[in-house]
Amino acid sequence: MAGDCDPAAVFALLDDEYARSLLAATSHEPMTAPELSDQCEMSLSTVYRRLDQLETCGLVAAETVPDPDGDHTKTYEAQLDELLVTLEDGSFGVSLSTTSTTAEFADAFTDLWEGL
Repeated sequence: MAGDCDPAAVFALLDDEYARSLLAATSHEPMTAPELSDQCEMSLSTVYRRLDQLETCGLVAAETVPDPDGDHTKTYEAQLDELLVTLEDGSFGVSLSTTSTTAEFADAFTDLWEGL
């Protein structure tokens, strides 16, 4: 979560044009890295580097989705609904809140599956 990430790293990501584009694109629906590369018009390596940084700070979440042919695909979804920046005693703090329903459904499904 952003609260565990250095506020300077979060600020740097939000100042980055590529990171903001990825956050905006994944805020509508989960997307794969190749889809993000096409939509955001950036190289796949740039997409992966920024997604790694965004995921480290808890601003996006990755989910591995199995394909019918046995392979798997990783999708990314923005987790940033609200970012609160605080300044207390000379130190910045960052807290992230999300209302993402995907994680809630995933948790509910996991609970259901484990209860069988």
